[in-house]
Amino acid sequence: MDKFIVSGTPHVRSKDSIQGIMRDVLIALTPAALMGIYVFGLNALVIMVISIASAMFFEFLYQKLMKKPVTITDLSAAVTGLLLAMNLPSGAPYWMPIVGSAFAIIIAKQLFGGLGQNFINPALAARAFLLASYPTAMTTWPAAGHAMIDTASSASQAVDAVTVATPLALLKAGTITSVTNTDMMNAFIGTVGGCIGETSAIALIIGGIYLIARRVISWRIPVIYIVTVFILTAAIGRNGVRLPHYEILVGGLMLGAFFMATDYASSPVTPKGQIIMALGCGLLTTLIRIFGGYPEGVSYSILIMNLCVPLIDRFTEPKIFGAPEVKKA
Repeated sequence: MDKFIVSGTPHVRSKDSIQGIMRDVLIALTPAALMGIYVFGLNALVIMVISIASAMFFEFLYQKLMKKPVTITDLSAAVTGLLLAMNLPSGAPYWMPIVGSAFAIIIAKQLFGGLGQNFINPALAARAFLLASYPTAMTTWPAAGHAMIDTASSASQAVDAVTVATPLALLKAGTITSVTNTDMMNAFIGTVGGCIGETSAIALIIGGIYLIARRVISWRIPVIYIVTVFILTAAIGRNGVRLPHYEILVGGLMLGAFFMATDYASSPVTPKGQIIMALGCGLLTTLIRIFGGYPEGVSYSILIMNLCVPLIDRFTEPKIFGAPEVKKA
C-alpha cells in the first residue's frame, strides 16, 4: 500500500524568494537611479555606492558579532542602502550615507529581529534621523546639472555651489501660484531640485508599474495613496491655489508610494488594511505639506502609518470559516 507523506505547513508554496523579490526592487529602482545620476552628476552615483556598500557592511558586521547567519546575499541590505541614497541630496557629505546606513541596518532593522520583523521602514527611519540631526545638509539642494564634487578632504566641498529651492518649498512659500507645461514636464522628467531619487516621476512610475506587473507589490497602496493626495490637495488648496496635478509629481510622493509604503514588513497584509494604510498616508502627507512647518510630509506620514500597522492588521484580519467569535480586548 502506497504511503502518503505530508510535509509540515505551509502547504501552499511559491517559487518567489527574498533574493528574487529584492532583485526586482533593485531593477525597478534603476530608472530613477540613472535619472538621478544624469540630473545631479557622478556625485549622486558615489552617494549610492557608499550607501549600498555601507548597508551591506553593517548588516554583515552585526550578524557576525551576534553570531547570526550572514544574510547579505538576500539583497535586502542593498535595497535599504539604495533607498536611503535616493532620499539624500546629491550634495550630502560622504559620511552621511554611512551614518544613515548604520542607523537603518542596526537600529531600525537588526535590533528588532532582522528582515521581516522591523516595524518601520529602515531607509525612512534613517532619513528621519539624518534630517533631525543634520537639517542643513539634508535640505541643501544642488541645482540640476550642478553636482557637489568631493575634494581630497574627508568632507564634500561645493565646487559649484549652485543651490535651488525644491518645488514643494516654493509652493509652501507661495512663490508658485501657477504652473506651465514646461514646469510640468520638468517635474515629470526630473530636472528639478530635490533628493537624488525622488525628482523623476516618470522613472518612478515605470519602476512602480514593473513591481505591480511582477506582483511584487499590490496596486492598492501606491495608487490610492497618490489619488488621495491629489483629491485632498485639490479640495483644500494652498491659500486659494490648487495645483494637485503638480503636487503629486514633485517631492517624494512617487518614491514613497511605490517603494517605501509598500514595504512588506511594515505595511498591512490584508487588502482592506492596505487601503486604510494608503488613505492614512495620503491624509497625513497632505496635512503636513499644507499646514505643517515642513514642506514635505511623505516620510513622516509613512513612518506614522507604519506604527499603526499592527492595529490595522488586527481589525482587518479575515475571519476563519467556522471559528467561534472571540471578543477582542
